[in-house]
Amino acid sequence: MSRPRNDNFLRALFREPTDFTPVWLMRQAGRYLPEYCETRKRAGSFLKLCKSPAMACEVALQPLARYDLDAAILFSDILTVPDAMGLGLYFTEGEGPKFERPLREEWAIRDLSVPDPYDHLRYVMDGVSEIRRALGNSVPLIGFSGSPYTLACYMVEGGSSSDYRRVKTMIYDRPDLMHRILSVTADAVCAYLNAQIESGAQAVMIFDSWGGGLSAAAYQEFSLQYMQRIVSGLIKKKDGERIPSIVFTKGGGLWLESIAGIGCDAVGLDWTIDLGEARRRVGHQVTLQGNLDPNVLFAAPEIIAVEAKKILDSYGPGDSGHVFNLGHGISQFTPPEHVAVLVETVHDYSKNLRIKI
Repeated sequence: MSRPRNDNFLRALFREPTDFTPVWLMRQAGRYLPEYCETRKRAGSFLKLCKSPAMACEVALQPLARYDLDAAILFSDILTVPDAMGLGLYFTEGEGPKFERPLREEWAIRDLSVPDPYDHLRYVMDGVSEIRRALGNSVPLIGFSGSPYTLACYMVEGGSSSDYRRVKTMIYDRPDLMHRILSVTADAVCAYLNAQIESGAQAVMIFDSWGGGLSAAAYQEFSLQYMQRIVSGLIKKKDGERIPSIVFTKGGGLWLESIAGIGCDAVGLDWTIDLGEARRRVGHQVTLQGNLDPNVLFAAPEIIAVEAKKILDSYGPGDSGHVFNLGHGISQFTPPEHVAVLVETVHDYSKNLRIKI
């Protein structure tokens, strides 16, 4: 199987020269797009949308129809894995995701098991296959999962939390139980990502949304080591092509060198770290992905262009090793036309930088 016609994203992940800095956006298929809102309304609920391969494919392609993005990403939710573990995922309007059966009892934690991704998560694999076919080898498809620690936060808390009191109490009071949750979840995530690769994903990303809220020692023990375990267990080659991996810990800039050392191909960064400084710290070890503050997209178009150029200038000269992205997911309130300004600026300005080099 040959690489996509636009393979700049994959080349960047492998630190190969690119024609321009490739760009895609975390949560690029989402509520900021009116066409997405129409499809979601037709689906009846967010969960029904996620569980319909045809609709998941439809919304995954919507941002690519609008913008000249360099990668597509599977449309799904990170909580599909704990849902498949039997925790009973549901969404309440205005309150976000919740679980009917959060992990509070020792017996429930001991009984936790790895779901078969081709059985309990077949709808995700069907979605991956359908999106890959629909892309027609135009741009690469990214598969993804939440990190074990981030998933555990929801599994123990029962939903979103402002202080993660329950999960952190378990970390300090019953680390054995927390390690049990994380171990099973790491095996589940690895199997899930490998199934996505077998179904057509050409790169995979691990989202560690809440690991940055841990202490330095706790991050190493309860988040990073489990992501390393997943990365080491991932399929590295499919149909003759290498399959790269990206790891993103929001708030993880303090531990950049440690993250870069776990064997992933790229490290995602939020906006709290200077990209040039990050490049100096990791050298040629990994590609860097990021790291515009999503709130920049609320500014005037000319300001968006200035801020995007600052990121590219900060990364510095060279034609490899950077994937432009936001430092976190795009806001649902973002004006769609502002995204067009960002994508065009990244492509045009980075092409000029390469000419000057």
